[in-house]
Amino acid sequence: MEKDELKILAQNLANPQGEKGIEIGEMMNATNISMTLESIKTLLIEDNESILEIGHGNAGHLKNILSRAQNLKYTGIDISETMYNEARKMNKDFEGQADFILYEGQKLPFEDRVFDKVFTVNTVYFWEEPVAFLNEIYRVLKDDGTFVLTFGQRRFMETLPFTEYNFTMYSNNEMEELISRSHFKRMKISEKEEDIPSKSGAETIHRIYTVLTIKK
Repeated sequence: MEKDELKILAQNLANPQGEKGIEIGEMMNATNISMTLESIKTLLIEDNESILEIGHGNAGHLKNILSRAQNLKYTGIDISETMYNEARKMNKDFEGQADFILYEGQKLPFEDRVFDKVFTVNTVYFWEEPVAFLNEIYRVLKDDGTFVLTFGQRRFMETLPFTEYNFTMYSNNEMEELISRSHFKRMKISEKEEDIPSKSGAETIHRIYTVLTIKK
């Protein structure tokens, strides 16, 4: 890819827009699905729980979430109007159980302690004020709730050509240090590896990622 193409890809990974954004959203869902499903599994979803996903993309995985327990309530929140519209369109069958909300990326538009489970996959690179945003997640999470944060490790992310454009990358140690500056007190680290198609689809790449289980 040329430099300009890489910049456009990076911009659309952060905030998918228009026709190109829809295409990127489909690609993200396909390439991130194993990370997403691993995150959902780690949440240990139980009956009657309220779940928040930050950065839902096209939410092609929503059916998987709702099949894991009875009487679940899902809320997805995203900064991309394109992804907000796509998620609603793709998940019309779940309107009674799922809400999608468009927001500005800084403050979570919810009361305190409303969610049993919160998760986010591959969004932390774009948080403008990460400690403040972690504290927002802490605020909306119930006291006995679980927050799962999943991200590609720095040593893997640095091998991708588009991450030089407005990505902030983290090693496990850097992420631990970041979370220690928030209100959160406990975390468990699980490191995963997998082979996935590249964003161009021309080759296979070896991805190293981390699933953090974080508690108050």
